[in-house]
Parts: sequence; structure tokens; C-alpha cells
Amino acid sequence: MKELKRKIAIVCGGDSSEHDVSLRSAQGLYSFFDKERYDVYVVDINKRDWHVNLPDGNTVPVDRNDFSFILNDEIVMFDYAYITIHGTPGENGLIQGYFELIGMPYSTSGVLVEALTFDKYVLNNYMRGFGINVAPSILVRRGEEDQLDEEIIMKEIGMPCFVKPAADGSSFGVTKVKNIDQLAPALRTAFMESSEAMIEGFMDGTEISQGVYKTREKSVVLPATEVVTDNEFFDYDAKYNGQVEEITPARLSPETAARVAEESSRIYDILHANGIIRIDYIITKDTDGQDKVMMLEINTTPGMTVTSFIPQQVRAAGLDIKDVLTEIVENQF
Repeated sequence: MKELKRKIAIVCGGDSSEHDVSLRSAQGLYSFFDKERYDVYVVDINKRDWHVNLPDGNTVPVDRNDFSFILNDEIVMFDYAYITIHGTPGENGLIQGYFELIGMPYSTSGVLVEALTFDKYVLNNYMRGFGINVAPSILVRRGEEDQLDEEIIMKEIGMPCFVKPAADGSSFGVTKVKNIDQLAPALRTAFMESSEAMIEGFMDGTEISQGVYKTREKSVVLPATEVVTDNEFFDYDAKYNGQVEEITPARLSPETAARVAEESSRIYDILHANGIIRIDYIITKDTDGQDKVMMLEINTTPGMTVTSFIPQQVRAAGLDIKDVLTEIVENQF
């Protein structure tokens, strides 16, 4: 009897500003997966519209009771969900809760970890408790802007600083603030994406990003990517419109590269993460002029287009992304 292939759903879309970015990651993943081993479908989720994008261009609805769909008059049941939704509901624990309820294995960390890593302010304070270096930050809720004390901001955060939506990605709503007069409009921009904003201290240094994944058999820390851009920061245009130079592996001293890799592995274990995560850092200098590793943020559903950081790093490590994805899927069976 012919062995049946596992059916993989690449779950993309979502309800945030990153919907279209997610679709691009889904196409990248679709091209990477081993089609000899798996039957792979792209599932686009957008609020109440859940559908499968078929290869012929047609779509069929997904039954949200059991995450199945009908193809050629037969019910197709998925075996695994590879989540590549950037933003809600894919990075904040909502879709993970749904898959937990229906008993579907999925590619990311669990509900709590996803919710934790999605909220930048909560994440920073949580990781600080484990001795991870992060920038100082202040949380501001929509409607409470008038309660901010400018003297405290200048003392605790300083200028320049960043204002970010507390829960979002892809640099939507992020502003680099150079003086206190720019703070109010920056908060208004952030509140367009999230009901909470974070005012975060500026870290002057080299930005790098590093992927890591672990299975029962192995722990893989990928080569870090250095991010070089003439923009004010690694904003949306730098990420997705080519206004950046990405150098893999990053130009770090062997000692610093080893320290970053050790930190990435430690962070993965602190979170008890699952699948591929990507950790962004700023390498600053301490008072003695030595490299200091500062965590910037954690991405639990990193971009997966052909040119995204993770595929770049996989290639730099001499690995095949097809094999990496197979390892991640099979780790849960």
C-alpha cells in the first residue's frame, strides 16, 4: 500500500497591516517544502474569511470546526499547520489557541510564548528578569498620553528614542524621535497600529539578526545577518523595498559571534520555543569599549521569502531549507 503523504497547511494572511507580507512568506514556504514528501496547501486567513488557495487559482472555504476543506467532493484533513502569519492572529497566540483546541500540531511556540513575544514591552521586562540586556522602556496606553512626564522620559529614556506599537511587527507605526516635541505625533502614529505604545531607549550600534531552531535531535544556531541601511532605522522600506544591505554572516569578531550564538540558544531555551525563531540584536559598546549584546526583539514567525533573513542564513550555514522544514515538521510526530 502506498504510504500517504502528510498534508501541510501553510497558514498565512491575518488581520494586521502585515497581511500582504505574510502572503509573500507563504509563497516562499510553498516553494521550499518537499512536495515529494508532503501535500502542501496555502490557507489564507483574514478575519472570518478562511480559504485554501488552490494551484489552479480557485479558492475553497475552510471549515473552521475542524480546519478541513472539500476538494473533488472529498473532505481533506490537514495533519500540520505551518504558521506564517505576521501580526495578529498568528504571532499573538490566538491562532495557536485555536489549533490547540482542535488538536492540530503547528510550527510555532505555544499560546503563552506567542502572546509574550508579541508584546514588546512585556517581553523586554520578562527577559530582563533572566539577565538578558534590553533597552529601557516606558509603556503608554491610548488615552493616557497626557499623563506622561517629559522629565521622567528624558531621565529614564533620553533622546533620541523610538516610539513603537507595543504589539506589532514589520516596523509599522515605528518612529525615531529626536526631540521631545516629536513625541506626541509619534505616539499618534503608533496608536494607529496598537492600543499600547512603547517608548524605548535608543541603542547605538550594529543591528544583527539570528535564527535558531531546535528539535529532539539537534540544536541549530544559524549564522547571524548584519543589517546596514542609510534609513533612520530598519524600517518597512528597508525590510521589504530593498533599502538595506544584508551581510550574512555578520561582520562580528569570533568572540562576539560566539557570545551572540550562545545568547540566541539561551533565549530559545528560556522561552521553551518551538520551530524557527529569529532574534534581533543591537551590538553596542560598554564603558570599556567592549561589545555588548543587546536584545531588540524576537520574531516567532520570521519572514520566509527567498530573500528573507532565515533562508539566507540557512544557505550560509550550508543547509537546505527543504530539509530544515522537514525536520521542524517531523519533530512533532
